[in-house]
Amino acid sequence: MTVIGWLQIILFCVIIVALAKPLGWYMTRAFNGERTFLSPVLRPIEAGIYWLSGVDEKREQHWLTYTVAMLLFHVGGFLVIYGVMRLQAVLPFNPAGQAAVAEDLSFNTAISFITNTNWQNYGGESTLSYLVQMLGLTHQNFLSAATGIALAVALIRGFSRASARTVGNFWVDVVRCTLYVLLPVCVVYTLFLVWQGMPQTLGDYVEATTLEGAKQTIAVGPVASQVAIKMLGTNGGGFFNANAAHPFENPTALSNFVQMISIFSLGAALTNVFGRMVGNQRQGWAILSAMGVLFVAGVAVTYWAEANGTSTLHALGLTGGNMEGKEVRFGIVASSLFAVITTAASCGAVNAMHDSFTALGGMIPLINMQLGEIIVGGVGAGLYGMLLFVVLAIFVAGLMVGRTPEYVGKKIEAREVKMAMLAILVLPLMYLGWTAVGVVYPPAVASMANAGPHGFTEVLYAFTSATGNNGSAFAGLTGNTFFYNLTLASAMFVGRFFMIIPAMAIAGSLAAKKSIPPSAGTLPTTGGLFVGLVVGVILIIGGLTFFPALALGPIVEHLAMNAGQIF
Repeated sequence: MTVIGWLQIILFCVIIVALAKPLGWYMTRAFNGERTFLSPVLRPIEAGIYWLSGVDEKREQHWLTYTVAMLLFHVGGFLVIYGVMRLQAVLPFNPAGQAAVAEDLSFNTAISFITNTNWQNYGGESTLSYLVQMLGLTHQNFLSAATGIALAVALIRGFSRASARTVGNFWVDVVRCTLYVLLPVCVVYTLFLVWQGMPQTLGDYVEATTLEGAKQTIAVGPVASQVAIKMLGTNGGGFFNANAAHPFENPTALSNFVQMISIFSLGAALTNVFGRMVGNQRQGWAILSAMGVLFVAGVAVTYWAEANGTSTLHALGLTGGNMEGKEVRFGIVASSLFAVITTAASCGAVNAMHDSFTALGGMIPLINMQLGEIIVGGVGAGLYGMLLFVVLAIFVAGLMVGRTPEYVGKKIEAREVKMAMLAILVLPLMYLGWTAVGVVYPPAVASMANAGPHGFTEVLYAFTSATGNNGSAFAGLTGNTFFYNLTLASAMFVGRFFMIIPAMAIAGSLAAKKSIPPSAGTLPTTGGLFVGLVVGVILIIGGLTFFPALALGPIVEHLAMNAGQIF
């Protein structure tokens, strides 16, 4: 580890914290329907969208109606993606003449993109046309990200409102998020990426002649516009198979750093939105602090593990850390930082191959996803995931010290705790249940590139990534099989919607409650004690749930490496 490396990590953290407040202020005004500096341009467009779609922006919805609208919206998204992939061969903007995508792969991909997972069992440049990349994937990157943010705002309204039957209007929230937040940023972001050297074209693939005189086809396309939203919306789906390790998806060190910032920016800002909407910005800073503690700890372990390398490398006289699977352009620190960011934020984009990380270096991204994308998390999903753990922490604190279980003026009662536990426990059912099947079912075992604990980790990582709606992969696993296309799709679906529905039920329950002023028995929820309590509850639940599986995978692999055995 180096001083320059740590300065890069510190600079990243400082910029994220600095962005949280201004972005939070702007997003709060946008979702409250208040005037912003973009309103003169965007307000007529917003009103026109409501008029064309028949939406009454002043009519709000009950939490159940809000949730049903969201589910129906995603049914439509699924049909669009599945349809354009199956009809790809006869649709325009297909310069490489890509054939129709297989049924099971189309199904997996459609589920992947409507759940904001963006798991890819294919190579984008060798499988999909420009039209599918734009109409199927890029458009859903916007809408799935907007949905996550809208749901987080609906849950915030549950905490901030009193004696209310509604939590907002899903259609209005999605329109405002897309129009006022995602699109303006992505327009500027796309131009920046083009300036950095990223392609943005509908022209044919380029034929080049190598130094040896051979012919090579270089894939191009509308890359920059997809990369902008895949990072900002924590989608992660790559235009190219190598994702952000590809020079056309991540041309320079500056583009790499800006991409990392964009992954965290909206998720961190939503904590400030929470503080503003509940009337106490310190509440938002406390949540961001809990996220920050877990994030910094993860970065420190991953950077240390990768910088120290392995005993096998040392025995060969190779020092300087573990560079296997990493881009020389970025090095160890930028690769380690990117890996922790992308798994802490459920983004899934990668600029290095996690399969080539050391055992402990690869374990931290795995843990980040297993904790349920709460360390900043996916846009929106991270906040409502963290608030579920806050509900549990408040309840546990009330049991331990006899304090009233309440948070920001709302009593936390049996209904909220049950819903929070339901949302949290459904995740390990998918992580661990499908992994158990995958490591004994012969067709699934045949997809593993490695034996022993590393092969086990490949399978565990795949189902964890899918359920956590992350989308990154350990790369050694061959996922484009009938078994994995269907099982990973089921994990993605459950991981997204079986967490959303209980969270929305909590929003409706809290909104209907009266607000109560703090009393002598109220636990303070803006200080270090509360932050420590939340972090402790998260680690205890995660440790009890996932340590046995981690012990079978990365932990035993690390111990075996120290004994001279590699996999």
